[in-house]
Amino acid sequence: MFPSESFPLKNTTICIPSRGLGTFQVDPKVYPEGSVKDSVIQALKLGYRHIDAAFGYGWGQVERDIGEAIRESGIPRDELFIVTKLHNCFHNPKDVEINMNMSLGNFKLDYDIPLSKAYDVTWAAMEKLVEQGKTRLIGVSNFSSPKLKRLLKTAKIHPVVNQVEIHPYFPQKGLVEYCQANEIHVTAHCPLGGAPIPVLIGRDGPGPLEDPTILELAKQYKKTAAQLILCHSICRGISVIPKSNNPKRVIENFDVLFELSEADFKTIDDLMGEHGERGVRNLEPKDYLGFDNFNEAIEEP
Repeated sequence: MFPSESFPLKNTTICIPSRGLGTFQVDPKVYPEGSVKDSVIQALKLGYRHIDAAFGYGWGQVERDIGEAIRESGIPRDELFIVTKLHNCFHNPKDVEINMNMSLGNFKLDYDIPLSKAYDVTWAAMEKLVEQGKTRLIGVSNFSSPKLKRLLKTAKIHPVVNQVEIHPYFPQKGLVEYCQANEIHVTAHCPLGGAPIPVLIGRDGPGPLEDPTILELAKQYKKTAAQLILCHSICRGISVIPKSNNPKRVIENFDVLFELSEADFKTIDDLMGEHGERGVRNLEPKDYLGFDNFNEAIEEP
């Protein structure tokens, strides 16, 4: 199996690059000033063309840093795929365009796809952004299959992406199958299974980067555990957006397009059981949102 450079998006001529740079957990209060910009500049020089952001990452500072890095790079805008997200407090329909304009002002450029964590009336407001030419595409983040089914019943514009947590310890096989069957591309956040931020309750014990099976396979391929994990996800048809401010890891996380045997793919794929039933979520929004956004039995949050 050989991972793809990019994946086509439904009803468009646009492809999303399979390898992106994530910027989650890069709050300027925590990380040195300019570190996001430096990472993005390095990534663009390496060949990254997919940058993931959100207004809530540093309350606009991360978006500003990304915009500056893009302008300094000199790379034509049409070669880049830029993603951001509506923040949680802007999902009221009247606030959607406000948040969009704030993000556009931060980036000082147009961008490809804002993602929403809510649906119905919020989605209708996002559809207007496409009609106004403020974005080319719209998608969602952290949607379960029941919530996607509900959205698809009323959506006039098809969501092209669902960004969710996916890694070998939380493969979300059923959700991925549903998305792919309905031509919704899946992007993996937290693709290495590391604890997202210290204040959240994550996994106890080692994650996939320390898994003995993955470490042994990585040694055979002469790759790092992270590279093997990212390659595996891309072979599943999933784009990945690992975050790093470490220059060495930014390089390693891009060098992940190598052939993976069918047998080794299956070995990684089955670490949490054939259907992924033993998977454990790392990022648990119910611990800070106050409701279980991922409960498959509940449509309303």
